[in-house]
Amino acid sequence: MNASAPAATPTPPLRVGLVGYGLAGSVFHAPLVAATDGLVLDTVVTSDPGRQAQALAEFPDVRIAASAAELWERKDGDALDLIVIASPNKTHVPLATAALTAGIPVVVDKPLAATAAEARELAALAERTGTFLSVFQNRRWDNDFLTLRRLLAGGELGEIQRFESRFERWRPQLKGGWRESGAPEEIGGLLYDLGSHVVDQALVLFGPAVRVYAEADLRRPGAEADDDTFLAVTHASGVRSHFYVSATTAQLGPRFRVLGSRAGYVKYGLDPQEGALREGLRPGQDAPWGEEPEHLWGRLGSGESPLTGGGTPVPTEPGDYPAYYAAVAAALRTGGPAPVTAYEAAHCLDVLEAARVSSRDGVVVEIPAAPAAP
Repeated sequence: MNASAPAATPTPPLRVGLVGYGLAGSVFHAPLVAATDGLVLDTVVTSDPGRQAQALAEFPDVRIAASAAELWERKDGDALDLIVIASPNKTHVPLATAALTAGIPVVVDKPLAATAAEARELAALAERTGTFLSVFQNRRWDNDFLTLRRLLAGGELGEIQRFESRFERWRPQLKGGWRESGAPEEIGGLLYDLGSHVVDQALVLFGPAVRVYAEADLRRPGAEADDDTFLAVTHASGVRSHFYVSATTAQLGPRFRVLGSRAGYVKYGLDPQEGALREGLRPGQDAPWGEEPEHLWGRLGSGESPLTGGGTPVPTEPGDYPAYYAAVAAALRTGGPAPVTAYEAAHCLDVLEAARVSSRDGVVVEIPAAPAAP
């Protein structure tokens, strides 16, 4: 009689260090990492006592470090398998450089850098060191974006002529902090914040940008950084994208309005995942995740406004932010591609830099063809 084969040894989870426990770290990264099979949140880096206490309350088994430098110094069995950088924008490049130099895989929240040149330098460093590098662009897994990709793949809209994307808010009072700072080194303002999302989505959908016009304004009393910005982008494919990012919009427009030769698609409202995460709900624990009620579905049609009953309701795909870290874990295990690459982030920054020049000088800016990723 043959002896039974020994049970397979479970693969230990990849240990993750999270740098920063503000909005990005506590609301997005920590919950999504914790919800991902094959990943475990090992260490949170923050020097703020209140945020240290918050991290321990939310993840009792997590270790706390006061400085990211402690992470690079860990050796052998104590070394981390992935560093997530969710600290203020000005720290992204130096921290990512340190992680890559130490040979530690790294995820960086958007924007990856202040300039496309810095982003490409990080990409080159990752290649030289053979180290994984990805950029967190969770809005690629928004419910409306996934739905629009499905419609485009099915050809229901025909040839796309114009893509309108809005990320608008009504926040007439300044909140303070580095995100609203006018200091160049802080990389504040909505162009680099919400603009990173809407531009990235359009580049995924319609390909490289070749021309940019922008208007960036400071509307609120005391504002130092842009809080009401418009971009018009021409893609090499011929599609024209119009983006509106604002903190001063008293009446919100549609999140998407996509106009094609056969039909248009209009979708109001934001993906529910951010709101759920802010409320403490968690993927895998609180179901159904990422779904929205039927009355919020977008509408597909022609010749009439959706607000007066025009078009047909289109079921919205469930949003799926957990898919990002699932893809990261798979890439680290198998050596596969990053779900969002540094080169993609660099071309997004090409557009944002061109928009800044356009707004400052009142000109249309041509974007040279982006260098091809190796």
